[in-house]
Amino acid sequence: MSLALEVSDIAKSYNGNTVLDHCSFLFDAVGTYVLTGPNGCGKSTFLRICALIEQPDSGSVTFYEGASKLQKNMDMKRRMTLVLPKVGVFNTTVMKNAAYGLKIRDTDKASILEKTHRVLEFVGLAHKSHQNALTLSSGETKRLGIARALIIEPDILFLDEPTASVDSKNTTIIENILGSLKSRNKSVIVIATHDNDQAKRLADRLLVMKDGRIW
Repeated sequence: MSLALEVSDIAKSYNGNTVLDHCSFLFDAVGTYVLTGPNGCGKSTFLRICALIEQPDSGSVTFYEGASKLQKNMDMKRRMTLVLPKVGVFNTTVMKNAAYGLKIRDTDKASILEKTHRVLEFVGLAHKSHQNALTLSSGETKRLGIARALIIEPDILFLDEPTASVDSKNTTIIENILGSLKSRNKSVIVIATHDNDQAKRLADRLLVMKDGRIW
């Protein structure tokens, strides 16, 4: 059963500057939600709070499975993931980077190999599986970050500016990857982007952040 996420009346300020102002939204259906708005409007803060990386000043973030409210413990946190604009990679192979989420979950070796190969094929990096991840281009690194997120099969996937600082070729590849997820994935996917045209291409539901709220 997929998860639902309810954000209720959250507020967040930094150094007296209000970023989120009593912001609420319910992500209650599988699909791709794209949150757009200008740089600095609060999109990234909203995703970090939803992913339980940051705490709001007030308000609540609640996860549901069916009618059951879930505790925000480590098991809950492992059912979602956030891909940040700047993807950090380890000084090792592309394959080992992609497999990291499975390794820390004590997945058996055969499953790790099979799932890692499959996800690298999906993002077009299988031919670079034994290459050091630090040698990838910025676009390839973004794709590796997506692979590392997908390999754990999250119930909720957050992506913050997935094509920021990426060339046009890799932007197209990444948009195609995200478009393919719409037909094969059973997750809630939440993407933040300042690119309005990209938002329209990818969204099942288009959201706009303005004045610290979602409209």
